[in-house]
Amino acid sequence: MQGIMRIAMAVPHLHLGDVDANVRAHIELIQRAQELHAGLVVFPELSLTGATCGDLFFQQTLLRKVRQGIGLIAEACPEGMAAVFGAPVELADGLFNCAVVVSGNGIEGVVPKSCLSAAEKRWFRPAGEANRTPDGDPMTVPVGQPLTFASLDDVVLGVEIGSELFGPVPPSHALALSGADVIVNLSAMNELVARREYRRETVKQQSARLNCGYVYVSAGLGESTSDTVCSGHSLAASCGEIIRENEGYLADGYLLTVDLDVDRIRADRRSAADWHDAACGCTAERTPVCARLLLDDAVAPELAVSKQPFIPAGRAERIERCGQIFELQAAALAQRMKITGNKAVIGISGGLDSTLALLVACRAVDMLKLPRTNILGITMPCFGTTDHTYNNALELMRTLGVEQREIPIHESVRLHFRDIGHDESDHSVAYENAQARERTQILMDVANKFGGIVLGTGDLSEIALGWCTYNADHMSMYGVNCGVPKTLVRWVVKTAAESPEFAQSHDVLVSILDTPISPELLPPDEAGNIAQQTEDLVGPYALHDFFLYYVVRYGFEPQKIYDLACMAFKDDFDRATILKWLKNFYRRFFTQQFKRNCSPDGVKVGSVGLSPRGDWQMPADATSRIWMQACESLEA
Repeated sequence: MQGIMRIAMAVPHLHLGDVDANVRAHIELIQRAQELHAGLVVFPELSLTGATCGDLFFQQTLLRKVRQGIGLIAEACPEGMAAVFGAPVELADGLFNCAVVVSGNGIEGVVPKSCLSAAEKRWFRPAGEANRTPDGDPMTVPVGQPLTFASLDDVVLGVEIGSELFGPVPPSHALALSGADVIVNLSAMNELVARREYRRETVKQQSARLNCGYVYVSAGLGESTSDTVCSGHSLAASCGEIIRENEGYLADGYLLTVDLDVDRIRADRRSAADWHDAACGCTAERTPVCARLLLDDAVAPELAVSKQPFIPAGRAERIERCGQIFELQAAALAQRMKITGNKAVIGISGGLDSTLALLVACRAVDMLKLPRTNILGITMPCFGTTDHTYNNALELMRTLGVEQREIPIHESVRLHFRDIGHDESDHSVAYENAQARERTQILMDVANKFGGIVLGTGDLSEIALGWCTYNADHMSMYGVNCGVPKTLVRWVVKTAAESPEFAQSHDVLVSILDTPISPELLPPDEAGNIAQQTEDLVGPYALHDFFLYYVVRYGFEPQKIYDLACMAFKDDFDRATILKWLKNFYRRFFTQQFKRNCSPDGVKVGSVGLSPRGDWQMPADATSRIWMQACESLEA
């Protein structure tokens, strides 16, 4: 898969002060990392000696062994790989706590620590004093901070050391703004109660703030325990998400790999206007590294790919997220209703989308301390309406306490068929869309009489696919669901169903959740059941929402989206099915832009939106040719 970088977090069992033994451990772990197809290996701070050597750092025997050890590790680093490890390094006329970057080409650069604690200053100088090397010193490679490293496949790496991350201005700010895709931190921070949680949150937030991958590798139990303990805590985050973390509170002697999606990091930066403003004038020296850090396409990445990227995996987080979305929808609608007369009209079908719109409207009038009779729900049965959805629509309106009305449209649609010369037995698109447009006309005209606004019920997935009738359900005076994808609509309704606020409607909400998704524009089957199921026609919404997320959020190429989908849905769909619906998604996404260009107002609730006024601006006559070509080249 394109754009994936595998990093090995290596915590060797430390032999405090025994450089020879530590060098052997480093080389063994680098070789193991190579077998696991890692392009980069990261070790802890001062890993060649140990960070707790104290005044031993001044011993010439130790420093001589360090110089030899750096050379040995550089010689042992396989071609095409890179490693970063910690060592006390003599530069100019002082000793520095450094990260040393090596590859199969030798020593590539040295990064001294810039932010030292009072204790560290007993032995080490800050990075600012390492601006020259003594005559005859073999360390003639780039030295300094900030310093970035560019691999042969254009991945840019930045390095900071230990407590620098927790300082007022971490070097990682300048490194990321200078183009570093991934920051690695070599640490030997001691462990304290609750420090693991603090460290995890800091790494997570820094990766989010800098739109980067952040890999933190900490020294293990081999450090001195005279006064403190090191825990061997290692973790990796990407753009605000913890990707991997070692198990156990105290750890030592392990190698843990993590795969980071560099394409995703760069996509986040491209879409962040403030990122470019902040980066202006911020430059760090860059040195090439003779290594390829991205995984070969033949190696399967180890990525945890959620099949529902819009939905949190954990129940507690999911409930919280759905509650927040619901409140955003309701607050936005309440604001709109305050300036349009405090009344709303909604078409109620007994399906999920109109149910969510009605629940949001109820919450909005509750916020405004208005009676729910300020909402008029209208059910408009026609040829495809089943008893099940009809009864659910009536029961939902009754239990919610809104004003309700039933307006059958059979005869008005038949009259329209006669006017346009359409045979009622012809169940083509004209047959379906005439019903949809008749319903919208009724809603608009009743709203004029009622003194309210028509609420649109279409969701983000339908908007993406253009799965709406132009100038029918496509149009409203405010689209309350326009920011919520179909897979998430179900969870928001489910969360509302479990809320005490809607306890009286619990049973009917459960029944609606169990109803197949359908526009109900074709007659029921002989048993009176829904005959027209949306996902049989347009494709599984689980797949389409997955495609939507990666197309709009990250702008990934079809090849990568297809690879990710095959990983996520390997137990649900075969590759041919995924490819079929990916092609359908791109085709519909491009051809239906004209509907999005004139869509009504509606609140954005997440990172993916399709409003033509700010979120997604695209000409309606843009061609999908190169995307479809890319899809056609894929192998099922």
